[in-house]
Parts: sequence; C-alpha cells; structure tokens
Amino acid sequence: MSISMYQVAVPVFLRALNNLQHVLKQGEAHAKAKNVDDSTILQTRLIADMLPLVKQVQIATDMAKNGTARLAGVDPLKFEDNETSFHELYNRIERAVDYIKSFKPEQLDGCETRTVTIKTRNGTQDFEGEAYLLHFVLPNLFFHSTTAYNILREAGADIGKQDFIGKP
Repeated sequence: MSISMYQVAVPVFLRALNNLQHVLKQGEAHAKAKNVDDSTILQTRLIADMLPLVKQVQIATDMAKNGTARLAGVDPLKFEDNETSFHELYNRIERAVDYIKSFKPEQLDGCETRTVTIKTRNGTQDFEGEAYLLHFVLPNLFFHSTTAYNILREAGADIGKQDFIGKP
C-alpha cells in the first residue's frame, strides 16, 4: 500500500503546529508564574547568533502553510511577521492550521514530480515535490519547532518530550 503526498504532509503539519501551540501555552504559563513579560520570552534565543522564539514560530508556521500551498501548485498565503505576544502567535498558528485544512487531498496527491521553486537567501532553488517535502519542508518545520521547544525548556518551562510529540 502506498502513502499519498497529502498523508505525508497535511496531518504531519497539523500535528506539529498543534503541538507547537501546546508547548507555547506551557511556556506562557511558566512566564506568567515567574512574572516574565511576553516580549522577554519571545525574544529569548538559545545562543546569540540564533533567531529568537518568536521567529522560530513564524518560520515553523510558514514552512507548514507555504509547503502545503506550493505542493498544491498555488501561491502561499502571506502572513506578516509582526507578532509581539503569545496570543498573537496562537492566532498565527490557528490561521496556518485553518489554511492548511482548506486543501483537499486531490490538490497534493500526484505532486511528487511537480516543480517547486523557492527563493532563499542563497538564491533560487528548484525541487521536485517529493524532495521539497521530504528534504526541505519537513526538516525545517521540525528544526524550528524543536528550537522553539528548546528555548522554552531552557527558559524553565515544565515541558518534556511528550509535550513536543503530542498524543497520537
């Protein structure tokens, strides 16, 4: 039995974003308990040359929503990167989830060989759909979700592996 591109992408994206939101809520609760304002925690970095928590969440949501759209052969919905509170990040995640849910399996299934072109800071990159999903979108989604988790964990939030992975 084969697995479709939709099955590999959409449920994985949705679970990752829902788990990211859960971890953020745990981090927010910790910050409130310690009287740390949102801006402080959202600008926290693991190390000076890494992006802060807020940017990690923005990139994770962009990976999932833009990945879905590009695999479907449509221009991605653009989000402003202007969140300054946990509430605004939750709203961003919810908008991304709703957008991803709007795609139907037939829009992604069969896109394995569809050309996907993206612009990065290193220039333009061309992928076939399967390689784009497996070697670009998924690794980036999990890198930035994991980094957000690690920032919150380092800040003292009471989170663990099960919070990141979520319930099946």
